[in-house]
Amino acid sequence: MKDQIEPAKNPDWAKESRDQEERIFLEGPKSRFFEIHHGINVGLEMLKGLRKFHSIGPCVTVFGSARFTESHEYYQIGLEVGEELSRKGFTVMTGGGPGIMEAANKGAKRIGGRSVGCNITLPREQKPNEYLDMWMEFKYFMVRKFMLAKFSFGFVALPGGFGTLDELFGILTLIQTKKIKHFPVVLMGKAFWEPLRCLIEDRLVGARTIAPEDTKYIYFTDSPEDAAQFIQSIALDRFSLKIKKF
Repeated sequence: MKDQIEPAKNPDWAKESRDQEERIFLEGPKSRFFEIHHGINVGLEMLKGLRKFHSIGPCVTVFGSARFTESHEYYQIGLEVGEELSRKGFTVMTGGGPGIMEAANKGAKRIGGRSVGCNITLPREQKPNEYLDMWMEFKYFMVRKFMLAKFSFGFVALPGGFGTLDELFGILTLIQTKKIKHFPVVLMGKAFWEPLRCLIEDRLVGARTIAPEDTKYIYFTDSPEDAAQFIQSIALDRFSLKIKKF
């Protein structure tokens, strides 16, 4: 049965995150030595991530809450999203934690796709899930968010909280300001995202705080298959990708 898959063999996957370095770094100005030391650490962590993920292939990043369990409908949708993206030949990248992230990684793994995670050190709630072929734990949110954007040709946001919204709007800002161009963004769960759709399409466009074309690559759907197809169609055309399907 396709649900009966073995977790990735990673002995450190359940390690709890307890590092507090970023919190200290962000607590206002410190000595010049402290600031330079931690600035170098940020750079080194970025270089480590670039080296780690250099050969993972074309990715799609899936965002979503860490708090949904396997019995939740959004977890099940996350599984299907991971499967469909893998069928299109994409590596599924997530924040590497539980909930929606775990679901998308598990969905990829259960049909033989590639699954990677960018985990973050937190005092609670986050640890690498067991369905990752490759993962890296980051101390700095800024570096982790960079990695989630750097290697992906499209983005899927399932329901989530502050972290999901932060990641989603970070990507939308990069697209709006043309730091990245023509990258598809899919919001899965139309009922959940309806207030946000109204905010974007009615209030923001209506108030001219964003332009109508800023919403061109945002797609709302309940269908994992449609989500994967939307991303693939843009990625193949825009980036001339040659993707091996599973």
